[in-house]
Amino acid sequence: MTQHMDVVVVGGGQAGLAAGYHLRRRGLDFVVLDAEAAPGGSWQHMWDSLHLFSPAEHSSLPGRLMPAQAGEIYPGAGHVVDYLADYEKRYDLPVQHGTRVDAVRRAADRLLVEADSGTWRARAVISATGSWSRPFLPAVPGRSTFTGRQLHTVSYRCPADFAGQRVIVVGGGNSGAQIAADLALNGHVQVTWVTQRPPRFLPDDIDGRALFDVATARRRALDAGHSDTSGVASLGDIVAVPPVRAARDAGLLQAKPMFARLTADGVQWADGSHTGADAVLWATGFRPALSHLAPLNLRGARGHIPTDGTRALGEPRLHLLGYGDWTGPASATLIGVGRPARDAARDIAQMLSG
Repeated sequence: MTQHMDVVVVGGGQAGLAAGYHLRRRGLDFVVLDAEAAPGGSWQHMWDSLHLFSPAEHSSLPGRLMPAQAGEIYPGAGHVVDYLADYEKRYDLPVQHGTRVDAVRRAADRLLVEADSGTWRARAVISATGSWSRPFLPAVPGRSTFTGRQLHTVSYRCPADFAGQRVIVVGGGNSGAQIAADLALNGHVQVTWVTQRPPRFLPDDIDGRALFDVATARRRALDAGHSDTSGVASLGDIVAVPPVRAARDAGLLQAKPMFARLTADGVQWADGSHTGADAVLWATGFRPALSHLAPLNLRGARGHIPTDGTRALGEPRLHLLGYGDWTGPASATLIGVGRPARDAARDIAQMLSG
């Protein structure tokens, strides 16, 4: 059965909900199609100890402040899930959970959104699928020969799963540092932290509030034609959240340079030495989950779809939201996605009324 909508939003995590909030305020007819069976987006799959970089009041979607979590300055992932579920209910957003979108195609004056539960003809589409469903694994020599356990950030939950084991954590970003700290502070896991370059910790007083301000200032400078200051990247790579700071100050986060190859039972370093391992945990990031947009043939350099703000240059009926700075300053964060969501809804409303 084919249904007709002004706007179809693909993805019901934080970006999709922010889009729904602003589409509702614009009075548009829309639906949010979400592959997850329950509210909360990717936050419901995070590791047990994960906390936000910012206090609750600085981690909110448009229209509703996140309430504080009792006993916590920086809310945990479970608190975020509860907040997103409440947000979806509070604004009565038309989210259809358990609906996977397979393709978006052009169909004359509409975009055809093909899902496993039906088809929608939409005058505009907002893609807000994020990147959690597309983990990146580097092509490291010997990866197929390692006989131990290999997993990505998406599958990590807690140190108890690795008690008594030797674990290599690969990745010099926030996830790598936080997971390495989580394992090392447990005391029952032998951790080796490996990074491509020496880790760069941000100053201890920097949290998500400051990062959002820096990202916003960079975007404004670029829009005004000024030179690129590199934004957050100029400050460092790793936010020193309390567990990371504790592990670092205790000397438990001593990163080693990237190994040369994996072996059957561990890793071999550039000097030929060997370290045994029971597991390798790849905290090596993600790529935008854009396969549903492949029929539109819009992908450019680095796998990104060229945009003007959130609007795809090659398809003005399509907006991309929440994939990172290329779709809005800090748009992959809770606090940062509100502005580009507002702009996307405004642009769509103007296009549909023209």
